[in-house]
Amino acid sequence: MKSEDFDYNLPKNLIASYPKDNRDQSRLLVLNKEKKSIDHKNFYNLTDYLVPGDLLILNNTKVIPAKLTGVRDGKEVELLLTNRINSSEWNMLISKPKYDSVISFQDGLTGKLAKDNQNEWVVAFNKDADEYIEHYGKMPLPPYIERESEERDKETYQTIYAKKDGAIAAPTAGLHFTRELMDDIRNQCVDIKFITLHVGVGTFRPVKTEKIEDHIMHQEYVEISEDTSRAVNFAKKSSRRVIAVGTTAVRALESAADEEGIINPYSDFTDLFIYPPYKYKIVDAIITNFHLPKSTLLMLVSAFCGRKFLFKSYNAAIEENYRFLSYGDSMFIY
Repeated sequence: MKSEDFDYNLPKNLIASYPKDNRDQSRLLVLNKEKKSIDHKNFYNLTDYLVPGDLLILNNTKVIPAKLTGVRDGKEVELLLTNRINSSEWNMLISKPKYDSVISFQDGLTGKLAKDNQNEWVVAFNKDADEYIEHYGKMPLPPYIERESEERDKETYQTIYAKKDGAIAAPTAGLHFTRELMDDIRNQCVDIKFITLHVGVGTFRPVKTEKIEDHIMHQEYVEISEDTSRAVNFAKKSSRRVIAVGTTAVRALESAADEEGIINPYSDFTDLFIYPPYKYKIVDAIITNFHLPKSTLLMLVSAFCGRKFLFKSYNAAIEENYRFLSYGDSMFIY
Protein backbone atom coordinates (compact mmCIF):
# COMPACT_ATOMS: atom_id res chain seq x y z
CA MET A 1 0.00 0.00 0.00
CA LYS A 2 1.04 3.60 -0.53
CA SER A 3 1.39 6.24 2.16
CA GLU A 4 -0.95 8.44 0.09
CA ASP A 5 -3.72 5.95 0.88
CA PHE A 6 -3.61 7.20 4.47
CA ASP A 7 -3.76 10.92 3.79
CA TYR A 8 -6.65 13.16 4.77
CA ASN A 9 -7.27 16.88 5.23
CA LEU A 10 -6.98 17.79 8.91
CA PRO A 11 -8.22 21.34 9.57
CA LYS A 12 -5.61 23.08 11.68
CA ASN A 13 -8.25 24.60 13.96
CA LEU A 14 -9.22 21.09 15.13
CA ILE A 15 -5.74 20.33 16.54
CA ALA A 16 -6.10 20.63 20.30
CA SER A 17 -3.49 22.84 21.98
CA TYR A 18 -4.76 22.21 25.51
CA PRO A 19 -6.68 19.36 27.15
CA LYS A 20 -10.17 19.50 28.55
CA ASP A 21 -10.32 20.79 32.13
CA ASN A 22 -11.93 17.51 33.17
CA ARG A 23 -10.22 14.54 31.55
CA ASP A 24 -13.28 12.33 31.05
CA GLN A 25 -15.37 15.17 29.57
CA SER A 26 -13.65 14.70 26.20
CA ARG A 27 -15.75 13.30 23.39
CA LEU A 28 -15.77 9.63 22.42
CA LEU A 29 -16.49 8.40 18.90
CA VAL A 30 -17.71 4.82 19.20
CA LEU A 31 -17.20 2.51 16.21
CA ASN A 32 -18.75 -0.93 15.88
CA LYS A 33 -16.72 -2.85 13.29
CA GLU A 34 -19.40 -5.43 12.46
CA LYS A 35 -22.38 -3.08 12.25
CA LYS A 36 -20.25 -0.28 10.74
CA SER A 37 -22.03 2.08 13.13
CA ILE A 38 -20.72 5.40 14.44
CA ASP A 39 -22.00 6.91 17.68
CA HIS A 40 -21.12 10.21 19.36
CA LYS A 41 -20.58 9.98 23.11
CA ASN A 42 -18.40 11.37 25.91
CA PHE A 43 -15.47 9.51 27.41
CA TYR A 44 -17.30 8.94 30.70
CA ASN A 45 -19.80 6.88 28.64
CA LEU A 46 -17.07 4.28 28.10
CA THR A 47 -18.57 2.19 30.91
CA ASP A 48 -21.68 1.67 28.74
CA TYR A 49 -19.56 -0.35 26.31
CA LEU A 50 -17.68 -2.50 28.83
CA VAL A 51 -18.95 -5.81 30.18
CA PRO A 52 -17.90 -7.95 33.16
CA GLY A 53 -14.86 -10.03 32.27
CA ASP A 54 -13.33 -7.49 29.90
CA LEU A 55 -9.60 -6.95 30.33
CA LEU A 56 -8.35 -3.38 29.97
CA ILE A 57 -4.63 -2.99 29.21
CA LEU A 58 -3.02 0.39 29.95
CA ASN A 59 0.50 1.71 29.40
CA ASN A 60 2.04 2.97 32.66
CA THR A 61 5.05 4.68 31.09
CA LYS A 62 5.84 8.11 32.52
CA VAL A 63 6.86 11.08 30.39
CA ILE A 64 10.09 12.72 31.51
CA PRO A 65 10.52 16.51 31.14
CA ALA A 66 13.05 15.82 28.40
CA LYS A 67 13.44 19.26 26.79
CA LEU A 68 16.44 21.16 28.14
CA THR A 69 17.68 24.64 27.26
CA GLY A 70 21.36 25.60 27.56
CA VAL A 71 24.01 27.83 26.02
CA ARG A 72 26.62 26.85 23.43
CA ASP A 73 29.07 29.31 21.89
CA GLY A 74 27.14 32.17 23.45
CA LYS A 75 23.84 31.12 21.86
CA GLU A 76 20.81 29.45 23.42
CA VAL A 77 20.23 25.89 22.25
CA GLU A 78 17.54 23.34 22.98
CA LEU A 79 17.98 19.60 23.10
CA LEU A 80 15.58 16.70 23.47
CA LEU A 81 16.68 13.74 25.55
CA THR A 82 15.47 10.55 23.89
CA ASN A 83 16.96 7.59 25.73
CA ARG A 84 18.62 7.27 29.14
CA ILE A 85 21.94 5.41 28.99
CA ASN A 86 22.81 6.06 32.65
CA SER A 87 22.37 8.89 35.14
CA SER A 88 24.83 11.15 33.30
CA GLU A 89 24.54 10.06 29.65
CA TRP A 90 21.58 10.31 27.29
CA ASN A 91 20.89 9.89 23.61
CA MET A 92 19.44 13.14 22.36
CA LEU A 93 18.36 15.29 19.43
CA ILE A 94 19.68 18.80 18.80
CA SER A 95 19.71 21.20 15.90
CA LYS A 96 23.15 21.36 14.27
CA PRO A 97 25.05 18.98 16.57
CA LYS A 98 28.79 19.56 16.89
CA TYR A 99 31.17 16.83 17.99
CA ASP A 100 32.92 17.58 21.32
CA SER A 101 31.00 20.84 21.75
CA VAL A 102 29.97 21.71 25.30
CA ILE A 103 26.58 23.04 26.41
CA SER A 104 26.29 24.95 29.68
CA PHE A 105 23.16 24.69 31.81
CA GLN A 106 22.11 26.20 35.13
CA ASP A 107 23.55 25.12 38.50
CA GLY A 108 26.95 24.21 37.06
CA LEU A 109 25.68 21.40 34.83
CA THR A 110 27.46 20.97 31.49
CA GLY A 111 27.00 18.49 28.69
CA LYS A 112 29.52 17.34 26.08
CA LEU A 113 28.32 15.99 22.72
CA ALA A 114 29.64 12.73 21.28
CA LYS A 115 28.38 9.69 19.39
CA ASP A 116 27.71 6.16 20.61
CA ASN A 117 28.49 2.89 18.85
CA GLN A 118 25.17 3.12 17.00
CA ASN A 119 26.27 6.46 15.51
CA GLU A 120 23.60 8.30 17.50
CA TRP A 121 24.30 11.55 19.31
CA VAL A 122 24.93 11.43 23.05
CA VAL A 123 25.20 14.16 25.65
CA ALA A 124 27.53 13.32 28.54
CA PHE A 125 26.76 15.47 31.57
CA ASN A 126 29.48 16.34 34.08
CA LYS A 127 27.37 14.89 36.92
CA ASP A 128 24.17 13.02 37.68
CA ALA A 129 21.51 14.92 35.75
CA ASP A 130 18.31 13.24 36.94
CA GLU A 131 17.43 15.85 39.57
CA TYR A 132 18.26 18.70 37.19
CA ILE A 133 16.06 17.23 34.46
CA GLU A 134 13.14 16.82 36.84
CA HIS A 135 13.47 20.41 38.11
CA TYR A 136 14.39 22.36 34.96
CA GLY A 137 13.24 20.16 32.09
CA LYS A 138 10.10 20.91 30.10
CA MET A 139 7.57 18.42 28.82
CA PRO A 140 8.29 17.45 25.18
CA LEU A 141 4.99 18.37 23.57
CA PRO A 142 4.57 17.14 19.98
CA PRO A 143 5.57 19.68 17.31
CA TYR A 144 2.00 20.04 16.04
CA ILE A 145 1.09 21.67 19.37
CA GLU A 146 2.46 25.02 18.37
CA ARG A 147 3.21 26.49 21.75
CA GLU A 148 5.86 26.24 24.43
CA SER A 149 5.23 23.69 27.14
CA GLU A 150 3.93 25.12 30.40
CA GLU A 151 4.30 24.01 34.00
CA ARG A 152 0.80 22.55 34.01
CA ASP A 153 1.74 20.23 31.14
CA LYS A 154 3.79 18.27 33.66
CA GLU A 155 0.45 17.15 35.06
CA THR A 156 -1.90 17.23 32.08
CA TYR A 157 0.49 15.56 29.59
CA GLN A 158 0.73 12.55 31.90
CA THR A 159 -1.71 9.74 32.62
CA ILE A 160 -2.96 9.48 36.19
CA TYR A 161 -1.43 5.99 36.41
CA ALA A 162 2.00 6.90 35.00
CA LYS A 163 4.63 5.04 36.99
CA LYS A 164 7.81 4.14 35.07
CA ASP A 165 10.03 6.97 33.79
CA GLY A 166 11.22 6.70 30.22
CA ALA A 167 8.83 8.16 27.62
CA ILE A 168 9.28 11.34 25.61
CA ALA A 169 5.64 11.36 24.55
CA ALA A 170 2.50 10.43 26.45
CA PRO A 171 0.38 7.38 25.61
CA THR A 172 -2.38 9.87 24.86
CA ALA A 173 -5.40 7.54 24.81
CA GLY A 174 -4.85 7.17 28.55
CA LEU A 175 -5.04 10.90 29.23
CA HIS A 176 -8.86 10.70 29.38
CA PHE A 177 -9.01 8.46 32.46
CA THR A 178 -9.82 9.82 35.91
CA ARG A 179 -9.49 7.93 39.17
CA GLU A 180 -13.26 7.99 39.54
CA LEU A 181 -13.76 6.48 36.09
CA MET A 182 -11.22 3.76 36.78
CA ASP A 183 -13.06 2.92 40.02
CA ASP A 184 -16.33 2.71 38.08
CA ILE A 185 -14.69 0.38 35.56
CA ARG A 186 -13.36 -1.92 38.28
CA ASN A 187 -16.79 -1.93 39.93
CA GLN A 188 -18.15 -3.35 36.66
CA CYS A 189 -15.92 -6.40 37.21
CA VAL A 190 -13.61 -5.28 34.42
CA ASP A 191 -10.01 -6.27 35.08
CA ILE A 192 -7.26 -3.65 34.61
CA LYS A 193 -3.64 -4.58 33.95
CA PHE A 194 -0.58 -2.62 32.87
CA ILE A 195 2.20 -2.91 30.35
CA THR A 196 5.09 -0.50 29.82
CA LEU A 197 6.13 0.88 26.45
CA HIS A 198 8.43 3.88 26.58
CA VAL A 199 7.25 6.07 23.71
CA GLY A 200 10.31 7.22 21.79
CA VAL A 201 11.33 9.53 19.01
CA GLY A 202 9.70 7.30 16.41
CA THR A 203 6.28 8.59 17.42
CA PHE A 204 7.17 11.95 15.80
CA ARG A 205 8.58 10.49 12.59
CA PRO A 206 6.17 10.53 9.65
CA VAL A 207 6.11 7.90 6.93
CA LYS A 208 8.07 9.43 4.06
CA THR A 209 8.41 6.37 1.85
CA GLU A 210 6.01 5.92 -1.06
CA LYS A 211 5.33 2.31 -0.09
CA ILE A 212 4.47 1.97 3.57
CA GLU A 213 6.24 -1.38 3.87
CA ASP A 214 9.53 0.42 3.16
CA HIS A 215 9.18 2.53 6.30
CA ILE A 216 11.54 1.59 9.14
CA MET A 217 10.10 1.83 12.64
CA HIS A 218 12.20 3.21 15.47
CA GLN A 219 12.62 0.73 18.33
CA GLU A 220 10.81 1.28 21.62
CA TYR A 221 11.30 -0.57 24.89
CA VAL A 222 8.52 -2.85 26.17
CA GLU A 223 7.90 -4.64 29.46
CA ILE A 224 5.06 -7.08 30.08
CA SER A 225 4.96 -8.75 33.48
CA GLU A 226 4.06 -12.35 34.24
CA ASP A 227 0.89 -11.11 35.97
CA THR A 228 -0.28 -9.20 32.89
CA SER A 229 0.65 -11.99 30.46
CA ARG A 230 -1.24 -14.50 32.59
CA ALA A 231 -4.32 -12.25 32.63
CA VAL A 232 -4.20 -11.79 28.85
CA ASN A 233 -3.85 -15.52 28.19
CA PHE A 234 -6.74 -16.28 30.55
CA ALA A 235 -8.93 -13.70 28.82
CA LYS A 236 -8.20 -15.12 25.36
CA LYS A 237 -8.78 -18.69 26.54
CA SER A 238 -12.07 -17.63 28.15
CA SER A 239 -13.28 -15.68 25.07
CA ARG A 240 -13.16 -12.43 27.02
CA ARG A 241 -12.23 -9.18 25.31
CA VAL A 242 -8.74 -7.73 25.56
CA ILE A 243 -9.10 -3.96 25.20
CA ALA A 244 -5.91 -2.01 24.48
CA VAL A 245 -5.80 1.58 25.66
CA GLY A 246 -3.76 3.27 22.97
CA THR A 247 -1.61 2.19 20.06
CA THR A 248 1.32 1.70 22.43
CA ALA A 249 -0.58 -1.01 24.33
CA VAL A 250 -1.54 -2.55 21.00
CA ARG A 251 2.08 -2.74 19.83
CA ALA A 252 3.28 -4.11 23.15
CA LEU A 253 0.71 -6.92 23.23
CA GLU A 254 1.08 -7.86 19.59
CA SER A 255 4.88 -7.79 19.87
CA ALA A 256 4.83 -10.27 22.74
CA ALA A 257 2.39 -12.72 21.12
CA ASP A 258 3.59 -15.95 19.54
CA GLU A 259 2.03 -17.49 16.43
CA GLU A 260 -0.59 -19.26 18.54
CA GLY A 261 -1.66 -16.02 20.23
CA ILE A 262 0.00 -16.73 23.56
CA ILE A 263 1.61 -13.88 25.51
CA ASN A 264 4.80 -14.52 27.43
CA PRO A 265 6.51 -12.13 29.87
CA TYR A 266 8.41 -9.67 27.72
CA SER A 267 11.32 -7.32 28.32
CA ASP A 268 12.82 -6.19 25.04
CA PHE A 269 12.69 -3.62 22.27
CA THR A 270 10.06 -3.74 19.54
CA ASP A 271 10.04 -2.30 16.04
CA LEU A 272 6.73 -3.90 15.09
CA PHE A 273 5.01 -1.92 12.32
CA ILE A 274 1.30 -2.71 12.09
CA TYR A 275 -0.49 -1.84 8.86
CA PRO A 276 -3.13 -3.48 6.62
CA PRO A 277 -3.57 -6.40 6.17
CA TYR A 278 -2.05 -7.26 9.56
CA LYS A 279 -4.06 -9.90 11.46
CA TYR A 280 -4.40 -9.11 15.14
CA LYS A 281 -3.55 -11.97 17.51
CA ILE A 282 -4.49 -10.46 20.87
CA VAL A 283 -6.38 -7.16 20.74
CA ASP A 284 -10.20 -7.27 20.49
CA ALA A 285 -10.97 -3.57 20.99
CA ILE A 286 -8.99 -0.33 20.98
CA ILE A 287 -9.30 3.02 22.72
CA THR A 288 -7.31 5.58 20.76
CA ASN A 289 -7.06 9.27 19.94
CA PHE A 290 -7.25 10.70 16.43
CA HIS A 291 -3.95 10.55 14.53
CA LEU A 292 -1.98 12.54 11.98
CA PRO A 293 -2.37 11.90 8.25
CA LYS A 294 0.06 9.30 6.87
CA SER A 295 1.18 8.32 10.37
CA THR A 296 2.08 4.79 11.46
CA LEU A 297 -0.57 5.12 14.18
CA LEU A 298 -3.29 5.78 11.62
CA MET A 299 -2.12 2.72 9.70
CA LEU A 300 -2.26 0.58 12.85
CA VAL A 301 -5.87 1.57 13.51
CA SER A 302 -6.74 1.03 9.83
CA ALA A 303 -5.49 -2.53 10.11
CA PHE A 304 -7.90 -3.06 13.00
CA CYS A 305 -11.15 -1.67 11.65
CA GLY A 306 -10.59 -1.19 7.90
CA ARG A 307 -9.27 1.87 6.12
CA LYS A 308 -12.55 2.93 4.48
CA PHE A 309 -14.54 2.66 7.70
CA LEU A 310 -11.86 4.52 9.63
CA PHE A 311 -11.80 7.40 7.16
CA LYS A 312 -15.59 7.53 7.20
CA SER A 313 -15.41 7.93 10.97
CA TYR A 314 -12.70 10.59 10.70
CA ASN A 315 -14.89 12.56 8.29
CA ALA A 316 -17.76 12.31 10.77
CA ALA A 317 -15.48 13.57 13.56
CA ILE A 318 -14.31 16.50 11.45
CA GLU A 319 -17.90 17.42 10.60
CA GLU A 320 -18.75 17.40 14.31
CA ASN A 321 -15.67 19.47 15.24
CA TYR A 322 -13.98 16.82 17.34
CA ARG A 323 -10.61 17.81 18.80
CA PHE A 324 -7.68 15.97 17.21
CA LEU A 325 -4.29 14.53 18.21
CA SER A 326 -2.58 14.31 21.61
CA TYR A 327 -4.77 16.65 23.66
CA GLY A 328 -7.85 15.88 21.60
CA ASP A 329 -10.83 13.54 21.77
CA SER A 330 -10.85 9.78 21.45
CA MET A 331 -12.41 6.71 19.86
CA PHE A 332 -13.56 3.32 21.10
CA ILE A 333 -13.42 0.69 18.37
CA TYR A 334 -14.84 -2.77 18.97
